[in-house]
Amino acid sequence: MLGEYPIQGSGAAEIAASVERAVGAGELTPGQSLPPMRELAEALGVNPNTVAAAYRTLRERGVIETAGRRGSRVRPRPATTGREDLRVEVPAGVRDLSSGNPDPVLLPPLAPAFAAAAADADRHPVLYGADPVDADLARLARAAFAADGVPEGPLTVTSGSLDAVERVLSVHLRPGDAVAVEDPGWGRTLDLVPALGLRPVPVGVDDDGPRAEDLRRALESGARALLVTDRAQNPTGASVSATRARALRAVLRDHPETLLVEDDHGHGIVDLPLHPLAGVTHHWALVRSVAKAYGPDLRLAVLTGDPVTVDRVRGRQRLGPGWVSLLLQRAVVRLWTDDAVDGAEVAGAYGVRRDLLIDALARRGVAAHGRSGFNVWVPVRDETATVARLLHAGWAVSPGARYRLGTPPGIRVTVSTLTPAEAEPLADAIAAAMGPVPARAYS
Repeated sequence: MLGEYPIQGSGAAEIAASVERAVGAGELTPGQSLPPMRELAEALGVNPNTVAAAYRTLRERGVIETAGRRGSRVRPRPATTGREDLRVEVPAGVRDLSSGNPDPVLLPPLAPAFAAAAADADRHPVLYGADPVDADLARLARAAFAADGVPEGPLTVTSGSLDAVERVLSVHLRPGDAVAVEDPGWGRTLDLVPALGLRPVPVGVDDDGPRAEDLRRALESGARALLVTDRAQNPTGASVSATRARALRAVLRDHPETLLVEDDHGHGIVDLPLHPLAGVTHHWALVRSVAKAYGPDLRLAVLTGDPVTVDRVRGRQRLGPGWVSLLLQRAVVRLWTDDAVDGAEVAGAYGVRRDLLIDALARRGVAAHGRSGFNVWVPVRDETATVARLLHAGWAVSPGARYRLGTPPGIRVTVSTLTPAEAEPLADAIAAAMGPVPARAYS
């Protein structure tokens, strides 16, 4: 022990592990300062370089941050206390609109596709050294990208969107680099960035996507990368419009060294066109997962990008998992070629459910947002109280703190399974839980 600091160890790894354990146990709290390196080294009887190495490891893991002469401190949201802890425990009898899951009724049956893929694997077993991307999957994915105006580039396959985002950031950036992220944005991305030792820089979002002026400020302040959700943005449902895409491309054109990462996870469940930003910067990547349209357990996403980025991602994959199961890839091909999902029908179903709730809230003087996907974002004055009151009234929604950096409070309502009969009672409950507050924008 070092006075008030529960730090021990004689080597860099031991000291770093001691700090991480203390953060996880709550003995070191978010924002708490750590002792100066020389002071800690003297107390532990080690070389100051040993403590410096431990602090460097902690920064790279996103546990602490260093602010020049002010020293090091525990991050406000360290990776060891992820946003998943902010989820609502849903008691029995409470309607769960907090999960962020698609409607199981709109997901296709998987047995025929996997049976066909397994039969093909029996005839042609996949062995080490095989091409990591199924030829038919690549052909279909390239055609879909081309139809949506995505620049031509090589392809690879990852285990979902977040896997792709992590790999792209890792092969281009170094710990300490700043990344422009949507605020509000996907909670796991907001956890991932500091976990990689990177510094998130918030960019405000409205219904048309990231705000161009916020992006310009972020890049001018030193952000080296931008993460954008093209459609069905989580949690707001934003979709990058044609006008906003032009404005964002103009900003990126002035910063061509920016690493651009686009997530089009809403492909297959939205009926709004894609307006890609790719091609303006030297290094870019665009990823599409199949989770929302075909099922969250299908851990597969197709990634395209510039040759350097895709080659680096492939290289890192070869050193780790090697490839994403060709059996899974072939099952997805079968789902695509059999038209197992009617994208227009799915998008229409989710659109009706969003509109039911947004319109019902509007009639009660409550502003809500959701242009695409199956989530609705409702700005509120007191997030904790609103979530608690709704839970008491029989409705579970997700607290906005899971998705925010500096954006004002809000709640996310997953409407994927909302029925017409539920829209009015839910709107009543939200309005009552919020109290009489004026409508306002969320960005």
